[in-house]
Amino acid sequence: MATPHAIPISLSEADRGRLQGWVRRRKTGQALAARARIVLACAEPGSTNGNVAETLGVSRTTVALWRRRFAERGLDGLLDEPRPGAPRKITDDQVERAVTTTLEETPTNATHWSSRSLARATGLSQTAVCRIWHAFGLKPHRVDTFKISTDPLFVEKVRDIVGLYLSPPDRALVLCVDEKPQIQAIERTSPVLPMRPGQPERRTHDYKRHGTLDLFAALDARTGRVIGQCRPRHRAQEFRAFLDEIDRGVPPDLEVHLVLDNLRTHKATLVHNWLAKRPRYHLHFTPTGASWINLVEGWFALLTLRQIRRGVFPTIEALEAAIRRYIEATNAEPHPFVWTKSADDVLDSVRRFCQRTTDTYKRQETSNSAH
Repeated sequence: MATPHAIPISLSEADRGRLQGWVRRRKTGQALAARARIVLACAEPGSTNGNVAETLGVSRTTVALWRRRFAERGLDGLLDEPRPGAPRKITDDQVERAVTTTLEETPTNATHWSSRSLARATGLSQTAVCRIWHAFGLKPHRVDTFKISTDPLFVEKVRDIVGLYLSPPDRALVLCVDEKPQIQAIERTSPVLPMRPGQPERRTHDYKRHGTLDLFAALDARTGRVIGQCRPRHRAQEFRAFLDEIDRGVPPDLEVHLVLDNLRTHKATLVHNWLAKRPRYHLHFTPTGASWINLVEGWFALLTLRQIRRGVFPTIEALEAAIRRYIEATNAEPHPFVWTKSADDVLDSVRRFCQRTTDTYKRQETSNSAH
């Protein structure tokens, strides 16, 4: 019996580009990538099903199948066909009702829907509700917080501070200064059980408090180095003492720009008198309610995550020693917190967020009036 001739494959530049893209793209499914390789190999002059199968390590039947599917339907022939299954039971109207109920209504006995309560309200199963929520990215159990600054000089302060980050003055240091108050020295009531294969570290939920301390920190925006000092309190006296620490650690021939928040301590008479004697220091206050613009807040977050949150400190001295070790490690291999957005980008993001917040508030007011 004569062997049938292989169906000839001719590829356009567009088809060849699509096939090669499927092969190279890491997110392409393995099955589709294998079919694309088969078709590309079949398009080579003189290729047969046998030598393509031998080169790619598949059967001749597989090569013949996808050669024929491509010849008949092109690229669409390489895609999986719809699989047979049970008919759909949930209608589009039911999906729409579940979504709108989640977004626009609340249950009478709770502040937000659970999958079970919404299932009872809509007549769907709990599993169906979970699938709908997942498909539309709805998470009623979660809540985020936000704060909109009401500072009348918000725009001017943002432009001032972002300008320092993006284009710092010549022969000057930009130091982001703030306090991390009331850091607790916490010791668990029982020893911490270390991590084991298949089991995370375990600790008791209750603990003993051994006092608190306050951390003053100044982050060099250009290098990422930190000047830190621990104090029992954070009054104007302690802040002035920290300014002395900064003054000792900064070369005397440089101008110093301090980025600060609006804490009353930073504007006390004691601090004002200290600054009046040192004209090389320049203060830049962040907008009220916008601490995110101070880069040292990012360093505080890393300190909490890596050193404090899971630490065990039987004394205040142990807590202070841990903080000092982290400062030393930071300065041994400093990494600057690089600010990337321009002032216009920041202000545009804030404007869009405020607009969305206002629109949401108006819709809620209209809905409440209708009811």
